[in-house]
Amino acid sequence: MTNDYDIVIIGGSLAGRHAALAATQLRAKVALVEPAINPGLIYYHALREIGNLAQLMGDAADLGIYPPQAVRTPENYLNGVNAPLVSSPGESSLSVTWSEAMRYAQGIVSSVTELDSLESLLAQGVDVVTGSGHFQSSPQLAFTIGSRLLRSRAYLLASGSVSVAPEIEGLRSVGYLTLANIWQSLNQPNPPQSWVIIGGLPQGIEIAQTLVRLGCSVTLILKQPYILPSVDREIAQLLQAQLEVEGVRILTQTTVTQVRTIAEKKWLQAGDKAIETDEILVAIEQKPNLESLNLAAVGVKWYRHRLVVNEKLQTTNHRIYACGGVIGGYDFPNVANYEAKVALKNILFCPRLTVNYHPIPWAIFSQPMLAQVGLTEAQAKRQYSSDPVLVLRQYFKTVTVAQIQGQITGVCKLIVRESGEILGAAILGVGAGELINLIGLAISQNIPVQQLENLAPIYPSFSEILEQTAREWSRLRLKENIAWQDFLDSFFHFRRDWNL
Repeated sequence: MTNDYDIVIIGGSLAGRHAALAATQLRAKVALVEPAINPGLIYYHALREIGNLAQLMGDAADLGIYPPQAVRTPENYLNGVNAPLVSSPGESSLSVTWSEAMRYAQGIVSSVTELDSLESLLAQGVDVVTGSGHFQSSPQLAFTIGSRLLRSRAYLLASGSVSVAPEIEGLRSVGYLTLANIWQSLNQPNPPQSWVIIGGLPQGIEIAQTLVRLGCSVTLILKQPYILPSVDREIAQLLQAQLEVEGVRILTQTTVTQVRTIAEKKWLQAGDKAIETDEILVAIEQKPNLESLNLAAVGVKWYRHRLVVNEKLQTTNHRIYACGGVIGGYDFPNVANYEAKVALKNILFCPRLTVNYHPIPWAIFSQPMLAQVGLTEAQAKRQYSSDPVLVLRQYFKTVTVAQIQGQITGVCKLIVRESGEILGAAILGVGAGELINLIGLAISQNIPVQQLENLAPIYPSFSEILEQTAREWSRLRLKENIAWQDFLDSFFHFRRDWNL
């Protein structure tokens, strides 16, 4: 029996849609099984921009700058549907209510959804099949939706991940929100004003900062000693300090043991503290979104909260590939898209490509932004224990444009070998998400750090921080090479005397 498709993508994520579109551009016949895409990520980015605007306007007011007499009054945030996020003592032509903020976010979601709409995919040749289905193994491997069989040479699981509920006494009965449904709560006429966030997923940290900038009271509870344990420790601690300065209450090395409802309020027992809150957000580990796919029947195995895949992104059934949140790790869209590209080429052509995460950057949309690529300082020193590892560091306050814009909080760290090979980088600061892409490119193309020193960045621009940080490599090399220092001293002394 012949196959109907070159690839069937079980979607529900942006990576699934991007893979489907890329496959059609390669002239392959594609089916996309599309249950639904949760717009929560887009909602978050839209609301984050409103939160940043409120912060900027507050900073401007601190400098005595009042656009149409608007001033920052956090105590009036979220006092009801008509309470302004940015208000003035008198009548102000510049005020934003919570309901207006949500309408703005909904407009953004609508526009972005239109760009990635199913209709657009259909117009470009993707056979979109809506609904849920499962695999069958006989008479041949196929994916079935109702009475329809989708037969393909290979399949790609790109359905993302869902939140895992922690085992906390009373949590399920009291109720909680997850990263997937928090936006429904925020869209209410009177959204919660006080929040407790359990867990330290990157999106949870982003949401914590956004909510506090929009006037909410936020407590972040972590089991770890500091936020984001997979991030360079110095960078993570700087971000944690920034969050605390802005008003996020962070409880580290703390476990929530009980949740109860008392007088229509939610209460948590966190360590030795009892915390009252309007709403609870769970932002702990995710699990693959694989319910009802019948994977065991087709020989696909998983371990704990991730599918088992090899370096080619094949599952234990080599005709079924996977990418994104279903294979575990942080669910970053750019990482999922990279995995989808590798899997797609292996499916459509010869399965020879393997994933290499070393040059793939990722970022957390905090303010200032945090971005990382490659190895952290601790990882590099463990991996290259017998070889000197240099840490090049430069602070944003040394960059002219940072001073001009008042965005001096931040640091750029490059982790390099003595030869100049770049092992990794971590950046906390304005534009970190753009700057880290250049470092990722340098790592992927084996460009040594001394070549970054040769950059001639636009002045003033934040790209100057890369040149300044790379320049530290030459300074450290010279500092350690006494013979070269002596030669240079003698050489220039000779030249000065010779010119006379």
